[in-house]
Amino acid sequence: MAKTWVNSAERIGADLHLELAGAGGRRAALIEALREAVRSGRLAPGTRLPPYRSLAADLGVARNTVADAYAELVAEGWLTARQGSGTRVAERAEPLRHAERASVKAPPRARASTAPPRARGPKPPPHPGGPRHDLRQGTPDASAFPRSAWLASYRRAIQQAPNEVFGPGDPAGRVELREALTEYLARARGVRTEPDRIVICSGFAHGLRLLFGGRDRVLGGPLAVEAYGLPFHRELLAAAGVRTVPLPLDEQGARVERLARERAVLLTPAHQFPTGGPLHAERRAAVVDWARARGGVVVEDDYDGEFRYDRKPVGALQGLDPERVIYLGSVSKSLSPAVRLGWMVLPERYVGGVLAAKGEREAWASVLDQLSLADFIVSGSYDRHVRRMRQRYRSRRDRLVAALAAQAPHIEVTGVAAGLHAVLRLPPGTEPSAVKAAAWQGIALDGLAEFRHPGTDTAARDGLVVGYATPSEHAYGAALEALCRILPPGGLRDPAPG
Repeated sequence: MAKTWVNSAERIGADLHLELAGAGGRRAALIEALREAVRSGRLAPGTRLPPYRSLAADLGVARNTVADAYAELVAEGWLTARQGSGTRVAERAEPLRHAERASVKAPPRARASTAPPRARGPKPPPHPGGPRHDLRQGTPDASAFPRSAWLASYRRAIQQAPNEVFGPGDPAGRVELREALTEYLARARGVRTEPDRIVICSGFAHGLRLLFGGRDRVLGGPLAVEAYGLPFHRELLAAAGVRTVPLPLDEQGARVERLARERAVLLTPAHQFPTGGPLHAERRAAVVDWARARGGVVVEDDYDGEFRYDRKPVGALQGLDPERVIYLGSVSKSLSPAVRLGWMVLPERYVGGVLAAKGEREAWASVLDQLSLADFIVSGSYDRHVRRMRQRYRSRRDRLVAALAAQAPHIEVTGVAAGLHAVLRLPPGTEPSAVKAAAWQGIALDGLAEFRHPGTDTAARDGLVVGYATPSEHAYGAALEALCRILPPGGLRDPAPG
C-alpha cells in the first residue's frame, strides 16, 4: 500500500484530535483549532503538545505549518515553549468550567449483581489445544503487552497509593483514573467531560448491563442497533428484556433516518463493527438532532478509535452533544482484555442511576489496576504503546492486503482504513464452505453472517471477518498462507435469477 498521512515510522509523541475546518488556509485553521481546544478545556493548562513532526503527520500538513502555528500561539500567550520541555498550554489559559453544576447525588443504591460480567470478544477455541491459526476478531496481540512499562506503573501506583486505596472501592472509580481519562479522551478522541461524569466499569459489556439491566434500569427499550454487530451484545440485551430494532447499513454507515419511536440507539460511529467505515458526517449530526428532538440518547461504542491508518481520525460523536450521548470505551483492544477496565462518559442525568446500579462498593474493576492505568496514561506510556501497536497493526493490514492481491485477487478487502480486523467479501453462497474449510485447516475466524441481526431487512452478504491483530508476530505469516488456501476460487458468479 502507498504510504499515507498517518503512522510514518518517524512518528513520536501523544495523540491530539483536531478538526481543521473553516475558511482560510491550513495554518489559520490549525491555529483556530488549537485556540478552541484550549478555550473549551480539552487542552488543560500545562498539557504538552505533540512535536511538529508528529502533529504534521497526523494532520497531513507541512511541518512548517505546525511550527508557524505553535510560534504564533506562543507569541499570543496561549502556549509556552522551553528548551527540553517542549511546547505546552500556558498555565494562565484556564479551561471553561460548569460552575453552576450541582453535585451529583446517587439515589439509594441497588444491590450489585452477583454474576460477573462476561467478557466481550471472540468465542473460546473449539478444543483445548486451540486453533493452529487464530484470526478471530476482537483481540490484540497478547505477546505485545507492555509488561515492563505496566509493571513500572504498577509499582509507582502501589508506592504512592494512600492507605484508603486498600479499603472498599468507590463505585465511580478512582479519581486519579477519572482525571487522567478526562484529559486523554479530550485530547485524543475529542470527548468533552469532567471527572464526575465518568464511571469506571470492567468493559463494554459491563457498561451495557449497568445501563439496561437490573430492576431500576437506567435506560429502557426499544433500542435501535446496527444491522450488523456483535451477537453477544444482542443476547445480553435480550436477556435483560430489551427489544432491539435493527437499522440498515450502507456505505455511509447506519441509516439513522430510519429511527422512529426508539428511546435509544447503539452505534459504532468511528468504525462500524464489523463492516468498517465511519458514520457519515451528515448522519452524525442527524442522530444527535434525533436524540434532542425525541428526548432520546445515543450509546456510542468507541471500541477501537485509537487505531486508524488511511484516514484522518474521526472524533467521538459525544463531542457533538455531551448531554445526548453516552460514550463507552475500554482498554480491551488498545492494551489487553485481561486488564478488565472500561469507562462510561455520561450525561449528568444518568450518573446517579449508573452508580446505583453498580452498588455501594466497587465489585468489578480492581482499584490497583485503576491506579496503574492512571499512571500508565499520565506517564505517556499509553500513548507510546498505542502508537507502537498502530505501526504494527498497519504493517499487518498491509501484509494481508498484499497477500490477497497476489494469491486471491478476486477477493475484495473492506473496512481496513482503521481497526484491528478486515472483511473479506466472498462470492455469493460461498461463506459456509469457506468457514468450514477454515475449521478443517485449524484456522479460527468468523463468517460475516454470524454478526447479522436476525430481524434486519438489509441484504445478506457473504464474507469472512479476519482479525489481523490476534496472532503473534512470528505466527502471522503462516496464518496468512493458510487463509489464502481456504478462500473460494475466482470466476464464481451470482446465481442466475429464478
